[in-house]
Amino acid sequence: MKRLFVSALVACGLLGSATLAQAEDTIVLKMSHFLPSSHPSYTDFLEPWAKELEARTNGRVKVEIYSAGSALGNVANQLDQVKAGVVDIAHGLSGIPRGRLPRTLVMDMPFLVKTADAASRTLWDLYTDGDIAPEYDGLKVLALHAHNAGLIHTRDKQVTTMEDLAGLRLRTPSQAVSMMLEQLGATPVGMPPTEVYSALQKGVIDGNAFTYEAIHSFKLYEVLKYHLDAKAYTTTFFFVMNKRKYDSLPEDVRAVIDDISGAPLVAKFGGWWTKWDEAGKKDIAEAGNTVTPLADAERAKWREALAPMIDAYLTTAEEQGADNARAIYAKAQKLVEKYEGTGN
Repeated sequence: MKRLFVSALVACGLLGSATLAQAEDTIVLKMSHFLPSSHPSYTDFLEPWAKELEARTNGRVKVEIYSAGSALGNVANQLDQVKAGVVDIAHGLSGIPRGRLPRTLVMDMPFLVKTADAASRTLWDLYTDGDIAPEYDGLKVLALHAHNAGLIHTRDKQVTTMEDLAGLRLRTPSQAVSMMLEQLGATPVGMPPTEVYSALQKGVIDGNAFTYEAIHSFKLYEVLKYHLDAKAYTTTFFFVMNKRKYDSLPEDVRAVIDDISGAPLVAKFGGWWTKWDEAGKKDIAEAGNTVTPLADAERAKWREALAPMIDAYLTTAEEQGADNARAIYAKAQKLVEKYEGTGN
Protein backbone atom coordinates (compact mmCIF):
# COMPACT_ATOMS: atom_id res chain seq x y z
CA MET A 1 0.00 0.00 0.00
CA LYS A 2 2.85 2.34 0.88
CA ARG A 3 4.47 1.74 -2.50
CA LEU A 4 1.13 2.38 -4.25
CA PHE A 5 0.64 5.63 -2.31
CA VAL A 6 4.13 6.85 -3.22
CA SER A 7 3.56 5.89 -6.88
CA ALA A 8 0.31 7.84 -6.88
CA LEU A 9 2.04 10.90 -5.46
CA VAL A 10 4.76 10.68 -8.09
CA ALA A 11 2.16 10.33 -10.85
CA CYS A 12 0.26 13.35 -9.56
CA GLY A 13 3.47 15.31 -9.38
CA LEU A 14 4.37 14.41 -12.94
CA LEU A 15 0.88 15.30 -14.12
CA GLY A 16 1.03 18.64 -12.32
CA SER A 17 4.42 19.39 -13.81
CA ALA A 18 3.16 18.54 -17.30
CA THR A 19 0.12 20.78 -16.84
CA LEU A 20 2.30 23.61 -15.55
CA ALA A 21 4.71 23.21 -18.45
CA GLN A 22 1.80 23.28 -20.90
CA ALA A 23 0.48 26.47 -19.28
CA GLU A 24 3.92 28.06 -19.42
CA ASP A 25 4.20 27.18 -23.12
CA THR A 26 0.90 28.88 -23.95
CA ILE A 27 1.43 32.16 -25.80
CA VAL A 28 -1.03 34.79 -24.58
CA LEU A 29 -1.66 37.73 -26.90
CA LYS A 30 -3.58 40.79 -25.73
CA MET A 31 -5.83 42.39 -28.34
CA SER A 32 -7.62 45.71 -27.75
CA HIS A 33 -10.23 47.62 -29.71
CA PHE A 34 -12.58 50.54 -29.13
CA LEU A 35 -15.96 49.00 -29.93
CA PRO A 36 -18.40 47.04 -27.74
CA SER A 37 -18.33 43.25 -27.98
CA SER A 38 -21.80 43.37 -29.59
CA HIS A 39 -20.46 45.32 -32.57
CA PRO A 40 -20.22 43.36 -35.86
CA SER A 41 -16.53 44.23 -36.15
CA TYR A 42 -16.08 42.13 -33.03
CA THR A 43 -18.48 39.30 -33.85
CA ASP A 44 -17.60 38.91 -37.55
CA PHE A 45 -13.98 40.04 -37.63
CA LEU A 46 -11.95 40.29 -34.43
CA GLU A 47 -13.26 37.34 -32.44
CA PRO A 48 -13.26 34.92 -35.42
CA TRP A 49 -9.73 36.04 -36.34
CA ALA A 50 -8.60 35.34 -32.78
CA LYS A 51 -10.38 31.97 -32.69
CA GLU A 52 -8.83 30.96 -36.00
CA LEU A 53 -5.36 31.83 -34.70
CA GLU A 54 -6.00 29.74 -31.59
CA ALA A 55 -7.37 26.80 -33.58
CA ARG A 56 -4.63 26.78 -36.21
CA THR A 57 -1.93 26.83 -33.54
CA ASN A 58 -3.64 23.91 -31.73
CA GLY A 59 -4.24 26.03 -28.67
CA ARG A 60 -0.63 27.16 -28.27
CA VAL A 61 -1.85 30.73 -28.73
CA LYS A 62 -4.59 32.27 -26.61
CA VAL A 63 -5.96 35.72 -27.50
CA GLU A 64 -7.41 37.90 -24.75
CA ILE A 65 -9.68 40.59 -26.22
CA TYR A 66 -10.29 43.92 -24.47
CA SER A 67 -13.30 45.84 -25.81
CA ALA A 68 -14.78 49.30 -25.26
CA GLY A 69 -15.43 49.91 -21.59
CA SER A 70 -12.37 47.96 -20.51
CA ALA A 71 -9.17 49.58 -19.23
CA LEU A 72 -7.63 49.05 -22.68
CA GLY A 73 -10.66 50.00 -24.80
CA ASN A 74 -10.19 53.76 -25.16
CA VAL A 75 -10.25 54.73 -28.86
CA ALA A 76 -7.58 57.41 -28.36
CA ASN A 77 -5.08 54.95 -26.88
CA GLN A 78 -5.08 52.09 -29.38
CA LEU A 79 -2.05 53.16 -31.42
CA ASP A 80 0.09 54.10 -28.41
CA GLN A 81 -0.83 50.90 -26.55
CA VAL A 82 0.27 48.59 -29.33
CA LYS A 83 3.43 50.55 -30.10
CA ALA A 84 4.44 50.46 -26.45
CA GLY A 85 3.62 46.77 -26.09
CA VAL A 86 0.90 47.36 -23.50
CA VAL A 87 -1.19 45.24 -25.86
CA ASP A 88 0.11 42.99 -28.61
CA ILE A 89 -2.60 43.65 -31.20
CA ALA A 90 -4.91 46.65 -31.66
CA HIS A 91 -7.78 47.68 -33.91
CA GLY A 92 -8.34 51.42 -34.02
CA LEU A 93 -9.52 54.51 -35.88
CA SER A 94 -6.75 56.02 -38.00
CA GLY A 95 -7.99 59.56 -37.32
CA ILE A 96 -7.87 59.38 -33.51
CA PRO A 97 -5.78 60.94 -32.12
CA ARG A 98 -5.29 63.54 -34.83
CA GLY A 99 -2.14 64.04 -36.82
CA ARG A 100 -0.67 60.57 -36.28
CA LEU A 101 -1.28 58.93 -39.67
CA PRO A 102 -1.56 61.76 -42.22
CA ARG A 103 -0.61 59.60 -45.22
CA THR A 104 -3.22 56.98 -44.39
CA LEU A 105 -5.90 59.60 -43.83
CA VAL A 106 -5.61 60.85 -47.40
CA MET A 107 -8.10 58.03 -47.97
CA ASP A 108 -10.68 60.03 -45.96
CA MET A 109 -10.88 62.75 -48.61
CA PRO A 110 -14.47 63.63 -49.62
CA PHE A 111 -16.01 61.86 -52.62
CA LEU A 112 -12.87 59.77 -53.19
CA VAL A 113 -14.49 56.36 -52.78
CA LYS A 114 -17.93 54.75 -52.59
CA THR A 115 -17.30 51.22 -51.33
CA ALA A 116 -15.50 49.64 -48.40
CA ASP A 117 -14.07 47.08 -50.81
CA ALA A 118 -12.36 49.63 -53.05
CA ALA A 119 -11.23 51.74 -50.09
CA SER A 120 -9.75 48.78 -48.20
CA ARG A 121 -7.98 47.32 -51.24
CA THR A 122 -6.61 50.75 -52.12
CA LEU A 123 -5.28 51.24 -48.60
CA TRP A 124 -3.57 47.86 -48.70
CA ASP A 125 -1.96 48.63 -52.06
CA LEU A 126 -0.72 51.97 -50.74
CA TYR A 127 0.79 50.16 -47.76
CA THR A 128 2.41 47.27 -49.61
CA ASP A 129 3.75 49.64 -52.30
CA GLY A 130 5.43 51.65 -49.54
CA ASP A 131 3.48 54.90 -49.99
CA ILE A 132 2.06 54.95 -46.45
CA ALA A 133 4.30 52.31 -44.87
CA PRO A 134 6.55 54.79 -42.93
CA GLU A 135 3.61 55.51 -40.61
CA TYR A 136 3.70 51.93 -39.34
CA ASP A 137 7.32 51.65 -38.23
CA GLY A 138 7.53 49.32 -35.25
CA LEU A 139 4.28 47.62 -36.20
CA LYS A 140 3.31 44.48 -38.04
CA VAL A 141 0.36 45.60 -40.16
CA LEU A 142 -2.27 42.88 -40.24
CA ALA A 143 -4.88 44.84 -42.21
CA LEU A 144 -6.00 48.33 -43.14
CA HIS A 145 -9.61 48.94 -44.05
CA ALA A 146 -12.38 51.50 -44.45
CA HIS A 147 -16.16 51.64 -44.51
CA ASN A 148 -18.66 52.24 -47.31
CA ALA A 149 -19.10 55.93 -48.13
CA GLY A 150 -20.86 57.57 -45.21
CA LEU A 151 -23.95 59.63 -44.56
CA ILE A 152 -24.92 62.72 -42.60
CA HIS A 153 -27.58 61.99 -39.99
CA THR A 154 -29.55 64.63 -38.08
CA ARG A 155 -31.90 64.69 -35.13
CA ASP A 156 -34.40 67.51 -35.78
CA LYS A 157 -33.48 69.25 -39.04
CA GLN A 158 -33.63 67.56 -42.43
CA VAL A 159 -30.56 68.24 -44.55
CA THR A 160 -30.77 68.12 -48.33
CA THR A 161 -28.51 71.04 -49.34
CA MET A 162 -25.25 72.63 -48.26
CA GLU A 163 -27.17 75.56 -46.82
CA ASP A 164 -29.05 73.22 -44.48
CA LEU A 165 -25.76 72.30 -42.79
CA ALA A 166 -25.07 75.83 -41.57
CA GLY A 167 -24.40 75.86 -37.84
CA LEU A 168 -25.26 72.21 -37.21
CA ARG A 169 -23.05 70.49 -34.62
CA LEU A 170 -22.08 67.16 -36.12
CA ARG A 171 -19.94 64.41 -34.61
CA THR A 172 -16.92 63.69 -36.79
CA PRO A 173 -14.53 60.71 -36.91
CA SER A 174 -11.38 62.33 -38.32
CA GLN A 175 -9.57 65.53 -39.21
CA ALA A 176 -10.42 65.14 -42.89
CA VAL A 177 -14.14 64.75 -42.23
CA SER A 178 -14.00 67.65 -39.76
CA MET A 179 -12.47 69.88 -42.43
CA MET A 180 -15.12 68.73 -44.92
CA LEU A 181 -18.00 69.51 -42.57
CA GLU A 182 -16.56 72.88 -41.64
CA GLN A 183 -16.09 73.80 -45.29
CA LEU A 184 -19.75 72.94 -45.89
CA GLY A 185 -20.88 75.19 -43.03
CA ALA A 186 -21.34 72.74 -40.15
CA THR A 187 -19.53 72.70 -36.80
CA PRO A 188 -17.54 69.47 -36.34
CA VAL A 189 -17.46 67.88 -32.89
CA GLY A 190 -15.02 65.09 -32.08
CA MET A 191 -16.12 62.30 -29.73
CA PRO A 192 -15.89 58.51 -29.46
CA PRO A 193 -18.73 56.67 -31.21
CA THR A 194 -19.87 55.18 -27.90
CA GLU A 195 -20.77 58.67 -26.62
CA VAL A 196 -22.88 59.79 -29.59
CA TYR A 197 -26.25 58.39 -28.45
CA SER A 198 -26.12 60.27 -25.16
CA ALA A 199 -24.89 63.45 -26.85
CA LEU A 200 -27.83 63.36 -29.27
CA GLN A 201 -30.30 62.72 -26.45
CA LYS A 202 -28.98 65.71 -24.50
CA GLY A 203 -28.81 68.01 -27.52
CA VAL A 204 -25.03 68.38 -27.27
CA ILE A 205 -24.85 67.62 -30.98
CA ASP A 206 -27.42 67.91 -33.78
CA GLY A 207 -26.28 64.89 -35.75
CA ASN A 208 -23.27 62.95 -36.97
CA ALA A 209 -21.23 61.69 -39.87
CA PHE A 210 -21.65 57.92 -39.72
CA THR A 211 -22.36 54.82 -41.76
CA TYR A 212 -25.63 52.88 -41.85
CA GLU A 213 -23.79 50.23 -39.84
CA ALA A 214 -23.17 52.61 -36.92
CA ILE A 215 -26.84 53.56 -36.85
CA HIS A 216 -27.59 49.92 -36.06
CA SER A 217 -24.63 49.17 -33.79
CA PHE A 218 -25.21 52.16 -31.50
CA LYS A 219 -29.04 52.21 -31.86
CA LEU A 220 -28.89 55.75 -33.21
CA TYR A 221 -32.08 55.30 -35.24
CA GLU A 222 -33.85 55.85 -31.90
CA VAL A 223 -32.52 59.41 -31.54
CA LEU A 224 -32.25 60.48 -35.19
CA LYS A 225 -34.96 61.32 -37.71
CA TYR A 226 -33.19 62.24 -40.94
CA HIS A 227 -30.48 60.56 -42.99
CA LEU A 228 -28.80 62.24 -45.98
CA ASP A 229 -27.22 59.49 -48.10
CA ALA A 230 -24.44 61.75 -49.31
CA LYS A 231 -21.80 59.06 -49.92
CA ALA A 232 -19.39 61.88 -49.16
CA TYR A 233 -16.53 60.35 -47.17
CA THR A 234 -15.00 57.25 -45.67
CA THR A 235 -13.17 56.54 -42.43
CA THR A 236 -10.08 54.35 -42.16
CA PHE A 237 -9.07 51.79 -39.54
CA PHE A 238 -5.88 49.93 -38.64
CA PHE A 239 -5.39 46.37 -37.38
CA VAL A 240 -1.80 46.06 -36.24
CA MET A 241 0.56 44.08 -34.03
CA ASN A 242 3.60 45.13 -32.03
CA LYS A 243 6.53 44.20 -34.29
CA ARG A 244 8.82 43.12 -31.46
CA LYS A 245 6.15 40.75 -30.19
CA TYR A 246 5.54 39.37 -33.67
CA ASP A 247 9.26 38.80 -34.24
CA SER A 248 9.54 36.98 -30.89
CA LEU A 249 6.95 34.37 -31.83
CA PRO A 250 7.86 30.90 -33.13
CA GLU A 251 8.13 30.73 -36.90
CA ASP A 252 5.08 28.50 -37.30
CA VAL A 253 2.92 30.90 -35.25
CA ARG A 254 4.10 33.84 -37.37
CA ALA A 255 3.19 31.83 -40.46
CA VAL A 256 -0.37 31.36 -39.22
CA ILE A 257 -0.72 35.08 -38.44
CA ASP A 258 0.54 35.91 -41.93
CA ASP A 259 -1.83 33.43 -43.51
CA ILE A 260 -4.98 34.82 -41.85
CA SER A 261 -4.02 38.49 -42.28
CA GLY A 262 -2.93 40.77 -45.11
CA ALA A 263 -4.61 40.76 -48.52
CA PRO A 264 -6.98 37.81 -47.83
CA LEU A 265 -8.29 39.56 -44.70
CA VAL A 266 -8.54 42.96 -46.41
CA ALA A 267 -10.63 41.39 -49.18
CA LYS A 268 -13.35 40.47 -46.64
CA PHE A 269 -14.24 43.99 -45.52
CA GLY A 270 -16.31 44.92 -48.57
CA GLY A 271 -18.73 42.05 -48.02
CA TRP A 272 -18.74 42.52 -44.28
CA TRP A 273 -19.56 46.21 -44.43
CA THR A 274 -22.33 45.74 -46.97
CA LYS A 275 -23.94 43.21 -44.62
CA TRP A 276 -23.45 45.48 -41.62
CA ASP A 277 -24.99 48.45 -43.44
CA GLU A 278 -28.10 46.44 -44.30
CA ALA A 279 -28.90 46.10 -40.59
CA GLY A 280 -28.84 49.89 -40.22
CA LYS A 281 -31.04 50.40 -43.27
CA LYS A 282 -33.57 47.98 -41.84
CA ASP A 283 -33.62 49.77 -38.47
CA ILE A 284 -34.14 53.14 -40.15
CA ALA A 285 -37.01 51.81 -42.24
CA GLU A 286 -38.72 50.20 -39.25
CA ALA A 287 -38.35 53.43 -37.24
CA GLY A 288 -40.03 55.38 -40.05
CA ASN A 289 -37.10 57.76 -40.41
CA THR A 290 -36.53 59.77 -43.60
CA VAL A 291 -33.69 58.84 -45.97
CA THR A 292 -32.80 61.27 -48.76
CA PRO A 293 -30.14 60.71 -51.44
CA LEU A 294 -27.92 63.69 -52.22
CA ALA A 295 -29.12 65.09 -55.55
CA ASP A 296 -26.63 65.02 -58.42
CA ALA A 297 -26.71 68.81 -58.84
CA GLU A 298 -26.13 69.28 -55.11
CA ARG A 299 -23.29 66.73 -55.18
CA ALA A 300 -21.59 68.75 -57.92
CA LYS A 301 -22.01 71.87 -55.80
CA TRP A 302 -20.43 70.14 -52.80
CA ARG A 303 -17.52 68.89 -54.90
CA GLU A 304 -16.80 72.41 -56.10
CA ALA A 305 -17.03 73.85 -52.59
CA LEU A 306 -14.72 71.16 -51.20
CA ALA A 307 -11.89 71.55 -53.72
CA PRO A 308 -10.11 74.19 -51.55
CA MET A 309 -10.58 71.98 -48.47
CA ILE A 310 -8.89 69.03 -50.19
CA ASP A 311 -5.95 71.25 -51.14
CA ALA A 312 -5.76 72.59 -47.59
CA TYR A 313 -5.83 69.08 -46.13
CA LEU A 314 -3.02 67.89 -48.37
CA THR A 315 -0.98 70.94 -47.36
CA THR A 316 -1.63 70.13 -43.69
CA ALA A 317 -0.60 66.52 -44.27
CA GLU A 318 2.64 67.71 -45.83
CA GLU A 319 3.27 69.90 -42.79
CA GLN A 320 2.69 66.86 -40.57
CA GLY A 321 5.45 64.97 -42.37
CA ALA A 322 3.62 63.37 -45.29
CA ASP A 323 5.71 65.04 -47.98
CA ASN A 324 4.22 62.72 -50.62
CA ALA A 325 0.57 63.41 -49.67
CA ARG A 326 -0.41 64.74 -53.11
CA ALA A 327 1.19 61.80 -54.87
CA ILE A 328 -0.65 59.41 -52.51
CA TYR A 329 -3.95 61.17 -53.25
CA ALA A 330 -3.41 60.94 -57.01
CA LYS A 331 -2.47 57.26 -56.74
CA ALA A 332 -5.47 56.56 -54.50
CA GLN A 333 -7.79 58.09 -57.09
CA LYS A 334 -6.42 55.74 -59.78
CA LEU A 335 -6.61 52.68 -57.54
CA VAL A 336 -10.19 53.44 -56.50
CA GLU A 337 -11.16 53.87 -60.13
CA LYS A 338 -9.61 50.47 -60.90
CA TYR A 339 -11.35 48.64 -58.06
CA GLU A 340 -14.74 50.31 -58.41
CA GLY A 341 -14.62 50.25 -62.19
CA THR A 342 -13.91 46.52 -62.42
CA GLY A 343 -16.05 45.52 -59.46
CA ASN A 344 -13.10 43.79 -57.78
